[in-house]
Amino acid sequence: MEKYTKEELTEALRTVSSLISNCEKAKLKFATGTPQHTLLKNRIKALYISKLLLTEEDIADKYAKEELIESLRPISSIINKCGKAQLKLAKDSAHNARLKNIIKAMKIAESLIVNEISKKG
Repeated sequence: MEKYTKEELTEALRTVSSLISNCEKAKLKFATGTPQHTLLKNRIKALYISKLLLTEEDIADKYAKEELIESLRPISSIINKCGKAQLKLAKDSAHNARLKNIIKAMKIAESLIVNEISKKG
């Protein structure tokens, strides 16, 4: 597993917490069972797993290996969508900087999830 600085982990935790809040607000706008609602539900679960990994050393008893594997898809989706959005923005814009922070946080989360999956064998 890559080692991250305390500052990187703190910033990633702040970003993940913000994304959880934004996704929970957005989820309220969609009816249960719609594709958008399901996407946000899966994304929120993946973000909560990420948040837990950023705050705790051992989450072995909290999530099954399958849940961790499933959480990689929404994280990867966030990385891809932010990367595509960045291409449309000026390099020095505030929005581009925000997307860069989200991508960095999601890559850290992805790394932590992969590491946790490997622990489960």
